[in-house]
Amino acid sequence: MYRLLFDLVFRRMDPEHAHEVAFGLIRGVGRVPVLRDVIAGVMTPPASGSVRVLGRGFPSRFGVAAGFDKDARGVEGLTMLGFGFVEVGTVTAHPQPGNEPPRLWRVLDDRALRNRMGFNNQGSAAVAERLAELRSTRRGRRLVVGVNIGKTKVTPAEQAPDDYAISAGRLAPFADYLVVNVSSPNTPGLRDLQSVAALRPILQATRAAADEATARAGRPDVPLLVKIAPDLSDDDVDAVAELAAELGLDGVVAVNTTIAHDLGPGGLSGPPVLERGLDVVARLRNRLGPDPVIIGVGGVSTPADALEYLAVGATLVQGYTGFIYRGPFWAARIGRALARDRGAETSTSETATSGAA
Repeated sequence: MYRLLFDLVFRRMDPEHAHEVAFGLIRGVGRVPVLRDVIAGVMTPPASGSVRVLGRGFPSRFGVAAGFDKDARGVEGLTMLGFGFVEVGTVTAHPQPGNEPPRLWRVLDDRALRNRMGFNNQGSAAVAERLAELRSTRRGRRLVVGVNIGKTKVTPAEQAPDDYAISAGRLAPFADYLVVNVSSPNTPGLRDLQSVAALRPILQATRAAADEATARAGRPDVPLLVKIAPDLSDDDVDAVAELAAELGLDGVVAVNTTIAHDLGPGGLSGPPVLERGLDVVARLRNRLGPDPVIIGVGGVSTPADALEYLAVGATLVQGYTGFIYRGPFWAARIGRALARDRGAETSTSETATSGAA
């Protein structure tokens, strides 16, 4: 049914306009308590799929990646559809319109997307206000929300630590985790900040600002992760892993969109990123050891893709592009598959323990 709707309606619309129409519907339904609860009752993954990560209970290991809900406008609606957590953003310290349209394209043969959005968002103050409203309700406090932060385009590279710190200070009290995004290809010079020399002061400033903000709010320190690009060399992936370990980061999100294509400006997401995403996650796990959190993202279209990310070392998995092509039941299907896998893991563990006894 959704495939027919996509082919007859959404495919004929400008991709960005189609996103706003679909997202508007998700937001609208998510604000209607009875209807929202009925849909959530069908879509919510089984309780057996829940995990405790970053000091927080996640209803499912599968969440929606940053980029879909840039301004924290649809957290309730997305959770209603079966996502175990929502990573909002990318949020910048100051509001910005992003790049001029057109800036989003479908790559139909690959079921992929190419975008050069440019961190269009309402800014950290507006998003903090919206998250404060969400967290003011008991239901809102139960939802797992990560916040992805990036550099404002007009901020010079040498002032990037202060720019990230502004966002962290405003948003940390309302986030279950923060992600420092230095890997989008659509803000000039941003990927240069992935070098260890540039990244270290950004992470240190972000950590300090977040800790100060949560202390003022009487909340525990918020976990801090960094998001990296698939186009880093293996040596650079290793260097980021070593920096993450040195600074005591809580984890890494891997990977962002790729510029390894000849389709035009912008980053490519979807199935073409899957192979490299899996390689980077496996490499990070090998370097970081068993404890730090790794969120695997990039090219997840099917439950098998999500399970493969977990198999190579991801703690949690995210998707976005697959949602566009596969429709509103997509997250629930993957969540159920991951719950079955977790149930099988638990049964195997219990059997092994019983045998050892």
